[in-house]
Amino acid sequence: MAGKNKDFIAGRHPVLEALESGLAIDSIWMSRGSSGPAETRIREQCRDRRIPVKLVPVQALSRIWTGNHQGVIAWRSAVPFYRIADLVPAIYEKGETPLFVMLDGVTDVRNAGAIARSALAAGAHGLIIGTRDIARFNEEAVKASAGALLHLPVCREALPFAIDLLRQSGVQVIGAALEKSEVPSALDLTLPTCLLMGAEGTGIDPELFKVLDHRVRIPQSDQVDSFNVSVAAGILLYEAMRQRGSFL
Repeated sequence: MAGKNKDFIAGRHPVLEALESGLAIDSIWMSRGSSGPAETRIREQCRDRRIPVKLVPVQALSRIWTGNHQGVIAWRSAVPFYRIADLVPAIYEKGETPLFVMLDGVTDVRNAGAIARSALAAGAHGLIIGTRDIARFNEEAVKASAGALLHLPVCREALPFAIDLLRQSGVQVIGAALEKSEVPSALDLTLPTCLLMGAEGTGIDPELFKVLDHRVRIPQSDQVDSFNVSVAAGILLYEAMRQRGSFL
């Protein structure tokens, strides 16, 4: 049996139908060694829509779907995904100064949701996520965001491509770091800005770190290693809001 429920869709043809209909999909799990015309079309759709595909043992799929999953399961997303290439020009056309938050490796849905809530409250224009090692944008994430994810555009792109596109569009990319960094008040956040937040523990990917326009650190006592990523994002977003005179 192949079919659907609230969280996922199982079976080659139901998954393909969902993809071709434009349904918001968080990620696809396929059994290792899957092949055939339907699987090829699924991979093509995922490539075009920047949907992550994870190859897993067939047993992992069987633990999720006890019927005949046919080697493929699609996890539903609770939010639609946008393209940066469409969103940035629209912001400029409205006469507004872009403000984004980008997440690199933030896998905890509660942190992702809390960051989205702060971003919306600070007047940010969108949240940018990568195509791997990212929290699932499901109902739990929406709940953690207090509904903010239903109003804040989420863009899913390969992060190196996203950073390159943003910089070509005149958006500075600022990464949160602990060392060799400027304090928030020293940066000009009235400019078009994207704040890049890395995963707790590992931080920003070294390859992304190399292409940042600025690195920012939040002053703190030596009692802890660092702020929680969602708290750090909130502090930086408040500084951007303060400098821009928003809501004051």
